[in-house]
Amino acid sequence: MGSNSEHVDHNVEAAQAMLASDKLPFHRKLTYGFTDMAGNLLYTLVGSYMLYFFTNVFGLDVGIAGSLLLLGRFIDALGAPVMGVLVDHTHSKYGKNRPWFLWMALPFTISIWLLFTTPSLSGTMKVVYAGAMYIIAELAYTALSTPITSVLPNLSANSDERTSANSIRMVLGNVGNFFAVTFVMPLASLLGDGNDQRGWSLAVGLYAIIAFIIIIIAFLDMREKNIDEEKIITIRESIRATKSNWPWVLIVAANLLLWTAYSARNAALPYYFQYNLNDKGLISLFNGFSIIQIIGMAAVPFVVRYLNKWGTTIFMLGMTMVGQVWIGFAGNNVTSGLIGWCLACIGSGSAMTMFFSMVGDTVDFGEWKTGIRANGFLTAMGASFCIQMGSGIGSFIAARILATFGFTAAKTVQSAGSLSAISFTFIWVPVIIYAFSAICMIFYRKWEKHEPIVNEELAERRAAEKETVTD
Repeated sequence: MGSNSEHVDHNVEAAQAMLASDKLPFHRKLTYGFTDMAGNLLYTLVGSYMLYFFTNVFGLDVGIAGSLLLLGRFIDALGAPVMGVLVDHTHSKYGKNRPWFLWMALPFTISIWLLFTTPSLSGTMKVVYAGAMYIIAELAYTALSTPITSVLPNLSANSDERTSANSIRMVLGNVGNFFAVTFVMPLASLLGDGNDQRGWSLAVGLYAIIAFIIIIIAFLDMREKNIDEEKIITIRESIRATKSNWPWVLIVAANLLLWTAYSARNAALPYYFQYNLNDKGLISLFNGFSIIQIIGMAAVPFVVRYLNKWGTTIFMLGMTMVGQVWIGFAGNNVTSGLIGWCLACIGSGSAMTMFFSMVGDTVDFGEWKTGIRANGFLTAMGASFCIQMGSGIGSFIAARILATFGFTAAKTVQSAGSLSAISFTFIWVPVIIYAFSAICMIFYRKWEKHEPIVNEELAERRAAEKETVTD
């Protein structure tokens, strides 16, 4: 008995020592952030300018362009869990997630460049090219973005280190986003010298080269830990990893609600400033100020120390709701509206950071509960799927509300009912949905308190396995 007790104590001490020493070097946190910076440098162009490019540069009818965007978003949402399963089935000398950065660096960057390149086509072939390249680019991004999230649990077993790394990732991702939405149009104008099609192709081509280099740097520096290199997870096992994984269910629900609210707000934003405030110039001004969310993302690791993860997420969602309401009461006061907008951006950006971090923790819970470590499937559903499906649902909600109250784009001046619908969609719909996301996080509190036990027991298992192999 004494010997067994000493053996158990030894494993516990070894497990605790393993967790405490599992630090992630700052340079690796930085290069991990490079993955999202490169992804956003190109993919933000798709989210922000695709409709504009298809209609004003590529030359497609707006109805056809809208249908292509809807189809691509739907396919991408379905592709997320499939990609998660593929990651779980990956077996290479580089690990499960890391090789995808090497494999997808060229396909992703080339497909985005080709998407913004206009060939000499006409009629049906032009539509086919646009649709095919959009779907290929969307799927290529899914293949790159899924391992960005799913690799996080394998970078370190220390939850604090993951939160720190993910915070840096989100900050650098926003740097990529800022450079994309701010400079691509002036650059395209400069390089095109009057030829928009040539200018966009050259500008996005330059961005693609930069993104490719950044992704390769991230791949070279990255290292995965705690990987069972012999076992490949089956589809059935991936699904089994969700069984009784309630923290994962809560994170998926909360993150889906977050992106639904965020997308509904963004869909209504141009209409709000153009019709309710009668100033289209405010669209660029407010979007430019969204870079301030970096402040919240960078501060997340420090706030978590005091409020824990569930408390930090609720606090940030609360800040977002306060900011939204502030904008509503600001009315035509642009300065006051900007204050509310900054609060909303800091809150929503920080909440996104938290969800990307916490979905990695649910991978540990799934392994502890079922013995199956399904990084790819769990994180793909908790991140990529939520983003794509939430974006689709949010845009749909906004469109339906506006249509119900008689919004017509051809009208320069909208009816009172239409203006009220725009205001309600931009300000109050997100507040309501964010509140439901916060409710999910109240229930998550119970599972976060259980995390130390999960981490310690998993570390004990790994320490015991290493000892067995050594013996």
